[in-house]
Amino acid sequence: MPTHQPSVVGGVEEVTFALTAQEKDQFRKVAAEVADGLPHPGLADPALLDDPGLLADIEMAARWLPPRLARTLSRFRQAGNAHGTLIVRNLPIDDDLPPTPADGVAPDWARLPLATVAQLATVSWLGDVIAYADEKSGRLVQDIVPVRGAERRQENSGSVMLELHTEDGFHPFKPDFVTLLCLRADQERRALTSTGAITRALPRLSAACVSTLRRPLFRIRHSSSFGGSGTGAVSMPLPVLSGPDAEPELIADFHAMEADGDRAARALDELRDAMLAVLVGTVLDEGDLIVVDNRAAVHGRTGFRPRYDGRDRWLRRCFAVADLHRSRGLRAAGSHVCAPLPPEARP
Repeated sequence: MPTHQPSVVGGVEEVTFALTAQEKDQFRKVAAEVADGLPHPGLADPALLDDPGLLADIEMAARWLPPRLARTLSRFRQAGNAHGTLIVRNLPIDDDLPPTPADGVAPDWARLPLATVAQLATVSWLGDVIAYADEKSGRLVQDIVPVRGAERRQENSGSVMLELHTEDGFHPFKPDFVTLLCLRADQERRALTSTGAITRALPRLSAACVSTLRRPLFRIRHSSSFGGSGTGAVSMPLPVLSGPDAEPELIADFHAMEADGDRAARALDELRDAMLAVLVGTVLDEGDLIVVDNRAAVHGRTGFRPRYDGRDRWLRRCFAVADLHRSRGLRAAGSHVCAPLPPEARP
């Protein structure tokens, strides 16, 4: 499918919530208190974040977040909004950031305790954190940075335009919410993160298109970052749209989705055109956190030019699900990390 930069985005003010200076300071004090109680060796080892006691402590601390922020996150979890997107500005992050990791992995998590706790506390208002052993070594909080040599990949390590997609749409227990916390903006401020909601695109679709999108005529290739490149794995046949007519659930990937037949391919093209017409987007700045309802909206990013000088764009990614219990068959007791998919789930 052709790849084009989205030309127009708007409406970001409708989905933006900004912490006041006083609220930011309150959040910082709560996060710092929790971070100070964490063993630094544990933070340095990403696997040790997957601890039920630690996550419970962070969830309890989250109840002391600024009430306006807590109410906003709670409302978004329960009812969403027309754009399937929430942008929270002025979250506290660590003052002394290390260089942007060149290989895509922060070398020492103890250098980022405030950002780690702040993001996990925010996510706890959306649901339960979840991760995947196949992806980013199962880290609960992942580093999203440009990697030299991966510029043209349709992956989070690339820097060309990243097509609109559902996050891990091929996985039976994909995230319900995707959060991206910005530690550093790209230096030219060209990387615009955009989202498109199915409820806004739906009126632009023909009845025939909607009917086709509701049939299991589509597969999604597993991303090369999920289980290693060259696996060639694809999802089972699935519909793009499911659920209520007025507010359907969406699974789409305009780079990795394969349509079964010309009619299905035309329907997917029509959906993409409709999505491009209803995008909202913003260049994320330090302390900005974007929350995407992964059931209702797709997201992507325009291209940018990394310099590989330690000052490149750096986001932290964390996922949440509304019902962690559903994935219990793929997780060890007490763990929030799903084991690799069994062979029967990789047709």
